[in-house]
Amino acid sequence: MFNTLEKLLRWSTGLMAAMALFSIMWLTLIDVTGRKFFSHSVPGGLELTEILMVIVIFGALPMVSWRSEHVVFDSLDAWVPHWLKGLQARLVHLVCAGTFGLLAWLMTTRAERFAEYGDTTVHLQLAISPVAWLMAGLLLITALVHALFVLVPPIPHAHGEAA
Repeated sequence: MFNTLEKLLRWSTGLMAAMALFSIMWLTLIDVTGRKFFSHSVPGGLELTEILMVIVIFGALPMVSWRSEHVVFDSLDAWVPHWLKGLQARLVHLVCAGTFGLLAWLMTTRAERFAEYGDTTVHLQLAISPVAWLMAGLLLITALVHALFVLVPPIPHAHGEAA
C-alpha cells in the first residue's frame, strides 16, 4: 500500500512540481537572454514565474510530508523517552493534518472569492481562481498524508534513496 501511494504521489504532485521548476528554468533563461541581447523580456514572465512557483512549492508539500523531509527541531530528542516518541510523532502529524486541512479550507474560500470577482493577473489576464483551487487541493492532499500517519506510522526513507 505504501509503495503504491508513494508512486502515485511521485508521479502526480512530484512530477508536477518538477515540471514547473523545469519551466521556471527555461522561462528565466529565455527572459534573461531576451533582455540581454534583444532589450525585450518575456511578456508576463513575472506572472508566469509566480504561478509556477506556487506549483513548485505546493506540489512538493505532499511528497515532503510523505518522505518526512521537513525541517526538524530535534535538540531535545535525547531527553524524550523512547515510549513517548511515537505518541509525540502522532500528535505532530495530527496537528499538521489539522493545520493543512484548515489551510485547504481557507484556500477554497479564497478560490471561490477569486472566481466570484473574476480576479485575473495584471498583464496576461490569467484567472487566479484555478491556481487557488490547485493550492487548496494540494494542501488537502498534504493534510490527508499527515492524517494517514496519525493512524499508521510512516516508513522511514533513507536520504538520497530513489523510491
